[in-house]
Amino acid sequence: MTTNVESIRLLNTAIVKSKEKIINATYEQRLKEICARPAVQALSLAIDSLAETEHISKDQAAIQIVEAIRELDAVWTDYVLVEGLTSLKKTLNQKPPLQ
Repeated sequence: MTTNVESIRLLNTAIVKSKEKIINATYEQRLKEICARPAVQALSLAIDSLAETEHISKDQAAIQIVEAIRELDAVWTDYVLVEGLTSLKKTLNQKPPLQ
């Protein structure tokens, strides 16, 4: 099983590779706090499981997990935006109340 430290390295590498940006060193404390969360341990288990079941490297598994989460986030961001625009259009199309 992958150690938590190795999983954290894999996830951080996947995030950096997928964004193709350099992480600013001022974020060190935030990263440290996030990496200590139980959710990161759960991601470690998910990386191990995906790598094993799909016969891919742990690096590839970490990247696939990060990309899937980003895709879900993008879909929901779009959905919320469309719902907000629809609601705004309805509000703007309503006739003002008679006074």
